[in-house]
Amino acid sequence: MSGADIVVQVLADEGVDTIFGYSGGAILPTYDAVFRYNRSNKRDNGEAAIPLIVPANEQGAGFMAAGYARASGKVGVVMVTSGPGATNTVTPVRDCMADSVPIVVICGQVPKAAIGTDAFQEAPVSAIMGAVAKHILLVTDPSKLEETIRSAFEIARSGRPGPVVVDIPKDVQNWEGEFKGAGVLPLPGYNRRLSAVTNNRLTDAQSKRFYEMLARSERPLIYAGGGVINGNATKPMRRFAAEYGIPVTTTLMALGASDTTHPLAMHMLGMHGLASANYAVEDCDFLIAVGARFDDRVAGDPENFAPSAQNIAHFDVDIAEVGKVKRVDWHHVGILSRDLEDLLAYGRRINFGKDFSAWHAEIAELKDRYRLNFDRESELIQPYAVIEEINRHTRGEAIITTGVGQHQMWAAQYFDYREPRLWLTSGSMGTMGFGLPAAIGAQFAQPGRTVIDIDGDASIRMNIGELETATTYNLPIKVVVLNNFGDGMVRQWQKLYYESRMSGSDKSLHSKDFIKAAEADGFRFARRLADKSELESTIADFMAFDGPAFLEVIIDPDAGVYPMVGPGLSYARMITGDFIKSRETPDKTAPGPSEMF
Repeated sequence: MSGADIVVQVLADEGVDTIFGYSGGAILPTYDAVFRYNRSNKRDNGEAAIPLIVPANEQGAGFMAAGYARASGKVGVVMVTSGPGATNTVTPVRDCMADSVPIVVICGQVPKAAIGTDAFQEAPVSAIMGAVAKHILLVTDPSKLEETIRSAFEIARSGRPGPVVVDIPKDVQNWEGEFKGAGVLPLPGYNRRLSAVTNNRLTDAQSKRFYEMLARSERPLIYAGGGVINGNATKPMRRFAAEYGIPVTTTLMALGASDTTHPLAMHMLGMHGLASANYAVEDCDFLIAVGARFDDRVAGDPENFAPSAQNIAHFDVDIAEVGKVKRVDWHHVGILSRDLEDLLAYGRRINFGKDFSAWHAEIAELKDRYRLNFDRESELIQPYAVIEEINRHTRGEAIITTGVGQHQMWAAQYFDYREPRLWLTSGSMGTMGFGLPAAIGAQFAQPGRTVIDIDGDASIRMNIGELETATTYNLPIKVVVLNNFGDGMVRQWQKLYYESRMSGSDKSLHSKDFIKAAEADGFRFARRLADKSELESTIADFMAFDGPAFLEVIIDPDAGVYPMVGPGLSYARMITGDFIKSRETPDKTAPGPSEMF
């Protein structure tokens, strides 16, 4: 086979059913191989075995692959050309690394002899991507191409998942050699570290100590992070929580790990977490962190995070996260799903049981007293009301993607998530422009699901060219733009901490006609909602439409995201706004000059 044919055959062997990418000179041999493979291999419905989805921009391709991976749990695949094709994927690669999302990026590269000569469309991909990817592989020996591609998938999905970049010179793609059908690169260092985690089973002594802490506890709380979803550990975590009646609060990245409609589900904690969840963290006496990393959005003031906790336990797959931010009293580094099953099995073996009904009553009171709320009498359309109404239709079963900003937090707070992999957002990187291409990728991963992109007027403009991608492939994604004419989250911070100096946050986007843009890109349903009295009927029409649908909603420009915990502050200083109850008078201390969002 040619090197290009080998690449495509390994993709097929790995179960790849969709490729996202944009062509160019240095990747043309592999694009041609994809075409020839699909000409000979069809699905039962006659469609190509591995369709190649072409976006408007390589960044869009990267976020489509990320959306596909997040929604399916499989490895997403991106195929781009050299130079600008590769550099346009840097942001999605870093985004996937930050959120532990498995993708493989296959980059074309100039021929080996031209590397380092500033050849046409050459970029130092190894140097650039090495700083942001889980691993980077430059193929200089064509006889190792097959093993390299196969190893890329293994690295991407194993351990703590992440993005792997394979840089393939054009002459390696054109080389011809034997296809062996098996084999991976040795990778002794990686395999040694991976084996240390894989083979690290919970001991009876560790389990005994954990249950001793649980026995002394009256208010235990599970703090679940994105690792629960990335590690496919949702079911064992739910079984463990249900067995002993332990409430669960999740990070932004773990929404859906616990069914948000369950009585003991506390929904999201953190900077914009629900007040009830944050107060539960304040009150708990035993915090059980599962696949979470105590990041600055959750533990902005690490010393005062979970101040009443007599013990903190931490389960993770990455030893680097243990003790990095917050000292813990018990930890185990291993495979989350297996470890939780082993822990529950030990508890059943010793017949562990304890009555936490008093804590359950406190949890119910917290959820009732400090529930989300907003100005329901306003004549202006409130974004929360829009999401509440859409949620009434989706019932916690739709895939929700978002851009980044206020709309992202409103979607996190006001939607229900009954299952994992229904909430797709850029968490750690906070990348504007993520929502639309991620929704496209998610729709390919889950064609039977309703997929809704909740976006902002500023965020969607980052990758607005992907509107045409949605209609080109006739994807029934639903796009909602909550338009407040500017960067709402930036403005909120400027109001709180910069004496309302709106530097660069009001972009005067009033001349942008999103409806005409959507119609020009082929959306047959494209409407603007500006009258509160039409909210229910418009959303009903929007949700019922069969095909790509676009809805712009003109919202109250002063609507804020509450609750809010200022940067570097504890939950005791949480600001809850005018419509959500608070325990105390919030502290409005401004952050220092070095504090970030």
